[in-house]
Amino acid sequence: MAVDGTAIRRGGRDPHSVCVYCGSSDGVPQRYLDLAAETGTAIAARGWTLVSGGGRRSMMGAVALAARAGGARTVGVIPRSMVEREWADHDSDELLVTETMRERKALMEAHADAFLALPGGIGTCEELFEVWTAGSLELHGKPVVVLDPDGHWSGLLDWVSGLVEGGFASRAPLERIVVARTVDEALEACGPAAAAVDRASVSRSQA
Repeated sequence: MAVDGTAIRRGGRDPHSVCVYCGSSDGVPQRYLDLAAETGTAIAARGWTLVSGGGRRSMMGAVALAARAGGARTVGVIPRSMVEREWADHDSDELLVTETMRERKALMEAHADAFLALPGGIGTCEELFEVWTAGSLELHGKPVVVLDPDGHWSGLLDWVSGLVEGGFASRAPLERIVVARTVDEALEACGPAAAAVDRASVSRSQA
């Protein structure tokens, strides 16, 4: 078991890594477990690395299991308290154990070249908003993508649109995020070419 942010490693880091945020609660509909598995399989087919929250339950476990089954390298980042509850995905190629949730999010972000949010709950929303906000402020140039095949994220996106209309936010957040309807569309938006474009845009704005 990895401790104190030290990793168990089984190979070097892949040149392109995608951080997937998704639900980890039991009882989510089967279609979302299938979506997570499809995402993991597709990440593996592209030869990429999966970065996740390091859990073995629900969608989080499904995406990691499918990615490894397809030959992908998986990096899990999980707080010690969740390891102690036996929630950790110990089959991860690299398992980082943190002391806090904030450290967890920071390490996930540091290991990723792109961020992809699948349907999820409050924790997924928190993770999405953190990287979405940072991207909108041009603090990073990594793609931020949501996979929304059935309208799961529509209410949140409508709410953000309302903030823009009400003068509480600029249009930058809506222009920064990509909404995809299929796994292929989502991963295309997360790919190396998209990441390079986003990084170049941030570099020009900071020059």
